[in-house]
Amino acid sequence: MAYDVQSDLRLDPRIRAILARWPQVPESSVTSREEMLAEAVSPAGMAVLRAETEFMDQFNNEEVAPSNGLSITTREIVSSPDGNTIKLQIIRPDSDERLACIYYIHGGGMTSLSCYIGNFVAWGKILAAKGVVVVMVEFRNAVSASSVPEVAPFPAGLNDCVSGLTWVHEHADELGVDRTKIAISGESGGGNLSIATVLSLKRDGELHLVSGLYALCPFLTGKWPDERYPSSIESNGILIDLHGNRSAIGYGIEAYERGDPLAWPGFATTQDVAGFPRTVVSVNECDPLRDEGVAFYRLLLAAGVPARGRVVLGTMHATELHPTLCPEITQVTASDIVAFATE
Repeated sequence: MAYDVQSDLRLDPRIRAILARWPQVPESSVTSREEMLAEAVSPAGMAVLRAETEFMDQFNNEEVAPSNGLSITTREIVSSPDGNTIKLQIIRPDSDERLACIYYIHGGGMTSLSCYIGNFVAWGKILAAKGVVVVMVEFRNAVSASSVPEVAPFPAGLNDCVSGLTWVHEHADELGVDRTKIAISGESGGGNLSIATVLSLKRDGELHLVSGLYALCPFLTGKWPDERYPSSIESNGILIDLHGNRSAIGYGIEAYERGDPLAWPGFATTQDVAGFPRTVVSVNECDPLRDEGVAFYRLLLAAGVPARGRVVLGTMHATELHPTLCPEITQVTASDIVAFATE
């Protein structure tokens, strides 16, 4: 039986209403990244991406996320080791103080979207308005180009995220950032990349670059459904459909097959995460990714990491990143992230 959003009384009524209007992604079966690349640049694929972007742009609402009192700039930097150019969107309160920083990685399954889409800009403004510098990294997507035109599979996006974070740390004085308070955060695919960035920093002996990790609804496993995680079955189809495994195919199926936690942190062991900085894992009740996020939180505890978990009831995947949908939920989560970053 097909999932009926209107009969799911777990969901906030506002979410049920918006899901009835959400752009539907046509079903497609792909078996290779090459097929996904061709689909992404086809007229049909471009139309789907345009519809998603236009829909998400409506959430950049000046009433919910005002720009007054903020400066928004972009810096282009060179990423390592490929020498490609990426962008950092910097949102800063009009203040001469040295502030804590939230280094934010946008979602999109590591394959699509952009930190310049309206809902992400609104989210950055909401965070910055609470007294922090927000740096949003525009990395190479694996399938659909953002304002960074190149597309490349794992580890390209991860390398870009690590490079951007390193640049922020090196230029903290210029940015008016307290380099001892740089927290990394991201939602969905950005949750994957934020965790993977910390894993990469640990392997390179660079954990001092981050003061904490705050992962929202992280996208960790690589193939679904997964019987270990009942939410991947019972909640599949609420906003996102995992069962085609499109992101795994587009981003890093070979990395999945070899069990590489830098691509799919669901493979991480207690040894991999031991020594992580303080961490929060936040999940949404009606999200197919909920249970793998909870499992990662429990892995952190088993490794002795100072970790905290939270479940936001009544919400779908990444509800907080659509600020006009449930504004009070967005604000509470944003306040929690900022409090975490400024500790």
